[in-house]
Amino acid sequence: MGVGKRGNLVNIIDFGLVKKYRDKRTHPHIPWRENRNLTGTARYASINTHMGVEQSRRDDMESLGYVMLYFCRGSLPWKGLKATAAKQKYDSIVAKKMTTRTEIICRGLPNEFAIYLNYTRSLRFDDNPDYVYLRKIFRDLVCEGFQYDYVFDWTVQIPVQIPEECIGHCPLHEPFSDSRYIQ
Repeated sequence: MGVGKRGNLVNIIDFGLVKKYRDKRTHPHIPWRENRNLTGTARYASINTHMGVEQSRRDDMESLGYVMLYFCRGSLPWKGLKATAAKQKYDSIVAKKMTTRTEIICRGLPNEFAIYLNYTRSLRFDDNPDYVYLRKIFRDLVCEGFQYDYVFDWTVQIPVQIPEECIGHCPLHEPFSDSRYIQ
């Protein structure tokens, strides 16, 4: 997360699974392929990724939806499923994703989350997601009675109680010896 004047930025640092969705020279969309291995984190993977289909922009958008839901809820219906082997766990996760209605996944959140997830799940492999529409859904939501104050959880100073005997003596607290706030 950004700090100070850049506290409103989220820095994404792991691009290990990134690939072009269009051929560099000829520009057509990458081809549909099946029997692909699951790549990425199963918790956030799209249903099609679980099913072994080549990933495309639709899968990125569905995954982003799961990440946003996780940020809002702190959990997802398929988090913590138990299995003895990775394949069994992945199968359980995709089964839960496929059988849990979007309205249940998004329960308690604004309807825009269900709209977003239904939209992304309806995209075909080579569809061009309407990014303007998707951003507008959430921008409109933010404008509904929410005052954007540019204060984020990670930029707020939280008072902590540090025992007096630790101040100046505990190596872990040295950076905070002049302050009782986590910076």
